[in-house]
Amino acid sequence: MLVKWMRCTVVDRRGFERGQRKWAGLLGEPGFRGQGGGWSRSRPGVVHQFAFWESRAFYDSFMARSHNRLAASQAGTYKDLRTRLFERKFDVKVGFQPRFHDTDVARVAHCRVREERAEHFSLMQEKVWNPAMAGSPGMLRGVFGEAPGSEFLVLSLWDSRAEHGKYRSERVERLAMRAQLEADVSAIAGDVVDLEPAWTV
Repeated sequence: MLVKWMRCTVVDRRGFERGQRKWAGLLGEPGFRGQGGGWSRSRPGVVHQFAFWESRAFYDSFMARSHNRLAASQAGTYKDLRTRLFERKFDVKVGFQPRFHDTDVARVAHCRVREERAEHFSLMQEKVWNPAMAGSPGMLRGVFGEAPGSEFLVLSLWDSRAEHGKYRSERVERLAMRAQLEADVSAIAGDVVDLEPAWTV
């Protein structure tokens, strides 16, 4: 499965949200699995979107045929668009499905990992971080993806802000030490996203 992460800064909120409805057209696209997104809690005006495709071939076909028509309605409503593609390596918890209807909050972590530490980083995600997140009340599901150049995405979906907040305050520092995170990672950027139900496709 291919995971697409998009981030932009919205300059015309009403126009952007109106245009967002057009993405319902994704439902007819071969290989499309789901899309959701919302507003950054820490950065005013910043939006994160996550889209899921069965394969790169289906995604490339959509980009060549239908993407520009769907995107046209949001032209001029945002700036600084950044898009990254990741191949799913494994699930956080089990049986990941790209569904957002039961989710209030997404947590995204984007990690650039030292090349010689990439294997260790993946192993620690599987053996240390995943069990801790999977055992946290309110953590519904997640996905761990990889892009060329030792770049990784960890996306987790939570049923409430409160439950995610508890996990953050209680666990993260201790887990980071156990996983030797500082030795693995050259840069890490993250955000907490308040999901917009109306944007779910």
